[in-house]
Amino acid sequence: MGSVEAAHGTVAVVATKFQRDTAVTRVDDETFEAVVDEGWFVMRGPNGGYVAAIVLRALTERVADPARSPRSLTLHYVSPADVGPVRITTAIERVGRSLTSCSARLHQGDRLVALAMAAFSSPRPGPVFCDLEMPSVPAVDQIAPMVPQPEAPAIAHRWDMRWAIGNQPWQEAPPAHEAVAGGWIRLEEPQVLDACAVAAVTDAWIPPIFSRMREPFVLPTIDLTVHFRTSLPLADATPDDSLLAVFRTDAANEGFLEESGEVWSKSGVLVAQSRQLAAVTQLVIPS
Repeated sequence: MGSVEAAHGTVAVVATKFQRDTAVTRVDDETFEAVVDEGWFVMRGPNGGYVAAIVLRALTERVADPARSPRSLTLHYVSPADVGPVRITTAIERVGRSLTSCSARLHQGDRLVALAMAAFSSPRPGPVFCDLEMPSVPAVDQIAPMVPQPEAPAIAHRWDMRWAIGNQPWQEAPPAHEAVAGGWIRLEEPQVLDACAVAAVTDAWIPPIFSRMREPFVLPTIDLTVHFRTSLPLADATPDDSLLAVFRTDAANEGFLEESGEVWSKSGVLVAQSRQLAAVTQLVIPS
């Protein structure tokens, strides 16, 4: 949650902007309402990770079982939303002994914006290992936060980002030989990073393709899958924690590219992995 304030001898929990802007209101057993805020927009609509956070919050309330954490979330983005109210219709597809499968459809008016599938589960017995290694980078307090450029989209002001992996785009140096980018990231207003916030993190970083290409592109997300590799929030998480996120694009062809990501805790826990397909749209800059 957000900061804690004392008032008349009581402790009040103050929601952060992210929590307010991804909040959902229950209409009935299946339906939720939310409001898309302009502060999370990129060029042509709200950021895909922000939309994923809204949908995941609705599904979490529909599942309504704290013992079952989000394990998998996939969204297909059908059309960009505008600022304003949206409706999320949810369905429980199956409830098993430990796994709940569910779905959601996000509409704005009569227009379908996104389709989602998700799996929630309690921890299960099984092997425990991770062959992936957390990237070695300087500590978060040793890196200055990035300062958004005046022309940056609104969402650039919602995150505290500290570049640590790969070449920063739009620099005087030649383009990088590989499309990889990442660093430390947390929300602008400190809060414990739960599954909804981590879903947003997986689509929050500047796309790594911009480190390799100099052309101005818009990259609307076609689909995004997030695999949560641990129950969230972490038991030792604090509001001031940043996560280390690294993203890579290995292939682009016929106007589409993929982006894979890893999200790590400061203590080296693999928090989530992500994979998305994005379309490449030429950005027309007025002369």
